Amino acid sequence: MSARAVGRVLSMAGLLLVCLPAWAILQLFGRGAVMVRFFLGCVGWLLGLRIKVVGRPVTGNVLYAGNHISWLDIPAIGGTTPARFIAKSEIAGWSLIGWLAKVGGSVFVARQKRSEARKQANAVTVALTEGRPVVLFAEAGTGDGLSLTPFRASLFAAANEAGVTVQPLAVDYGARAGEIAWPHGAGFTSELKRMLNRPAPVRVTLHFLAPLDGARIDRKRLASETYAAVAKALGFHPLTGEVSA
Repeated sequence: MSARAVGRVLSMAGLLLVCLPAWAILQLFGRGAVMVRFFLGCVGWLLGLRIKVVGRPVTGNVLYAGNHISWLDIPAIGGTTPARFIAKSEIAGWSLIGWLAKVGGSVFVARQKRSEARKQANAVTVALTEGRPVVLFAEAGTGDGLSLTPFRASLFAAANEAGVTVQPLAVDYGARAGEIAWPHGAGFTSELKRMLNRPAPVRVTLHFLAPLDGARIDRKRLASETYAAVAKALGFHPLTGEVSA
């Protein structure tokens, strides 16, 4: 492990030791999300993120729906807004990472278990009524940074049921998107090492786009209109998801 990676790990460990007691105290007053945002913002900075925000994030009960490139997306978004994330259920069992995700208020879903679909949809719907934005990576996985996978309409059902605003969110690493993207087939450990060793700065723009009315627009239209908005912001063709000429 490089000196850069060791320095970042030690810094994040120290940050965690400072933030955890403060989170526990704030959580007693229902304000734990403030410390989660501070922690993720600091983690992002330590990993070299330099964030630019375009547009105005909707606050309160809202679903941010967009593309997913890398684990860096999480400190980028979570350090900018008081959001919680919809995450695959496997992450809950990942020792420290899973525990931190639970502390941050993540909503875990087992996307491959159809038998639990109703229960999971209900969990997301409830989360959308608890006053914090919820982040949905609507491609249901990480992209390659060079194209945009169609958004899954089923993932927008909770917005319909909760009757909340859906705000398209484009995560844009510019010309470095392909380099930043999680390589296909790479494991968590190798990707973590890659993030820790990557030189700063890593510039990312978060485009908070025109919101959609989740109470009036059905899930299929929400998925297609969100996809088109994100594709346009990233410079992809709104129908194919490929780079526009």
